[in-house]
Amino acid sequence: MPENAEAPLACHGRLKPGLRGLFAGLSGKLLLLTVVFVMLAEVLIFVPSISTMRLRWLQDRLNTAAAAGIVIDGLQVSDLPRGLQDDTLVATGTRAIVLRKDGTSRLLAASDMPDAVDGQYNLAETTSWGSICDALDTLVFGGNRIIRVYGPIGDSAMTIELVMSDASLRRAMLTYSGNMLAVSVLISLITATLIFFAINRLLIRPIRGLTLSMQDFSQAPEDPARIMAAGPGRDELALAGQHLAAMQAHLQRTLKQQKNLADLGLAVSKINHDMRNILASAQLMSDRLVDVDDPMVKRFAPKLLRTIDRAVGYTSEVLAYGQASEAEPRRKPVPLAALVQEVRELLAIEADAGIEFVESISADLMVDADGEQLFRIVHNLCRNAHQALLAPRATGSSELRRITVSAQRFGSVVSIDIDDTGPGMPAKARENLFSAFKGSARSGGTGLGLVIARELVLAHGGTIALAEKPGPGTLFRIEIPDRPVSLQDYRARA
Repeated sequence: MPENAEAPLACHGRLKPGLRGLFAGLSGKLLLLTVVFVMLAEVLIFVPSISTMRLRWLQDRLNTAAAAGIVIDGLQVSDLPRGLQDDTLVATGTRAIVLRKDGTSRLLAASDMPDAVDGQYNLAETTSWGSICDALDTLVFGGNRIIRVYGPIGDSAMTIELVMSDASLRRAMLTYSGNMLAVSVLISLITATLIFFAINRLLIRPIRGLTLSMQDFSQAPEDPARIMAAGPGRDELALAGQHLAAMQAHLQRTLKQQKNLADLGLAVSKINHDMRNILASAQLMSDRLVDVDDPMVKRFAPKLLRTIDRAVGYTSEVLAYGQASEAEPRRKPVPLAALVQEVRELLAIEADAGIEFVESISADLMVDADGEQLFRIVHNLCRNAHQALLAPRATGSSELRRITVSAQRFGSVVSIDIDDTGPGMPAKARENLFSAFKGSARSGGTGLGLVIARELVLAHGGTIALAEKPGPGTLFRIEIPDRPVSLQDYRARA
């Protein structure tokens, strides 16, 4: 195999070991994404949680102040002593406590009353969205505000009202947020670690095995030891490994076959010159046999000449198939009837062979094609049909042996049918119809005739297909369209 044959299979990167390789690989990215997504989920949980924490903190202050207020209200004193007021305010963390009862308001305790408050909150009528907005506002902008908070005392008709600074509330919210952040980071790391090891075990490791197998195979695809050993299992990765192993084995067989074909082509090209010289000498000697006045020699000499011609044609055909591409068709109007007549003469069907060659083509039918390439197409198919009809038949078989070449024009397309009454195309040949060295219908054949015919038809922009027919035999249909006429050519003709 050529040294550069492995170049298309070379891999442009390798898996990087170590910490850098971890975060550069799929597993590291999965770990980071898991941490990010868990933190995002924690943020979504944090917003309602901080709102609930704020409401509970304020409600605790109301409950404490309500308990103190009920006790003070039960003392039935007009003014609470200053020292007791200060103790009550310190205990509740407020600046003023107001008790509303029976339509009247009573200032139970007050100290450093502000001229105005920055916000008022009724805990009995707060909404979820409003509570979230208030919590975020306090967390971001609070700390130096005076707020008024009020709400009912239990199920009674009494209402307790507090005037207080939101500094302690914001400190409590910041402490809660820090705790939430620490817990969130811990949860995200634990979750990400568990997910990482689980995904690494179930997905990353098998994927890494597939990648390493592809890299290893690309370095030496001809080495059977490089084929991946697929494990059992029915999940997607196990099936991928099994398919990869099968693909590597198929690719290895294909590369081996291509190498053998390349070696074969090289060998044929080396012996082609000598083979042609030998065949040329045989042709010269065979030509002299025609002049021998011997009935037996005169009978077998033409057959010998045709056999040598076929050998020369077969050698040329194999070499032509090895070329990169066929020459571009040099198209012009070709009389199809005369071309088919030449094919018939070249086949030289013996009169005693019992094979009938039928031409059903109008004399004025013209095909826009390369005459030489069209001849090769028709000759290859007719030769295959002739060889199929020469195959041994069952004893006592009286089936008609016939090759029929017919053609019709449908608008700008010429359809050519080549039909025979032979045994038909075997199933294996049908499966590999246009594959070289696989699609032959007879033992020892190469299948190159059909391959070359198909390449030439496609070069003309046409199609060739095996058509179904009711009776025995094989029917190939060729359709060749005319070239589009450019405006310049049309005007030149006009």
